[in-house]
Amino acid sequence: MSGKRFQKLTNGECYHVFNRSIQKEEILKNSKFLKRTIDLFEFYSFPQKLRYSYFKRLTTELRNDYLRQLEELTPLVDIYSFSLMPNHYHILLKQLQDKGIEKFVSNFQNSFAKYFNILKVRNGPVFQCPFKAKLISTDTEFLHVSRYIHLNPVTSSIIDIEELVTYPWTSFPFYFTNNNALINTEPIIKICGSSSKYLAFVKNRADYQKRLNKIKHLMID
Repeated sequence: MSGKRFQKLTNGECYHVFNRSIQKEEILKNSKFLKRTIDLFEFYSFPQKLRYSYFKRLTTELRNDYLRQLEELTPLVDIYSFSLMPNHYHILLKQLQDKGIEKFVSNFQNSFAKYFNILKVRNGPVFQCPFKAKLISTDTEFLHVSRYIHLNPVTSSIIDIEELVTYPWTSFPFYFTNNNALINTEPIIKICGSSSKYLAFVKNRADYQKRLNKIKHLMID
């Protein structure tokens, strides 16, 4: 997908969503921007009446009240995995409401761009395009794409495979903790049978990205 027109995405379907920074600038290298991205993912996965920047200025009590109200709403998307790379990101998610993915990604990217531009004292767009999306059609594709996403920092030599379980800039650690407010781990764990089996599935094929024939059509370059 390119330009200003969004492709039509279907409620109840899963997609691999991707975007890259303008001129491949390393916008997601500083921990401040990485943490902000995850916070924005969580915030904008729900329909919002407030901008995140305004929400952050509320008192703790008002923020908690607002978050409790969000819990009563149907989310825009259900997120299963993500990875944040220096100049791009990947998300595996399901659309739950009409234009849910479009709204989620647009709100996240606009908010992130404003934050990034303020701190970097720059103007203009941060991302190359609205976003790109590939439909996930089967459980096998769903599982393999989740692994592809989680292994991104390993295959890019940012970290070693043994560090992935605790690496905070992918969703992989969510699969081994009870703190799953952002990530829905149930579908992948159900397919694999357990968190430990998913861990083995990922670790035992750490070189998988070098052999992408099965899901090459689902990868977005």
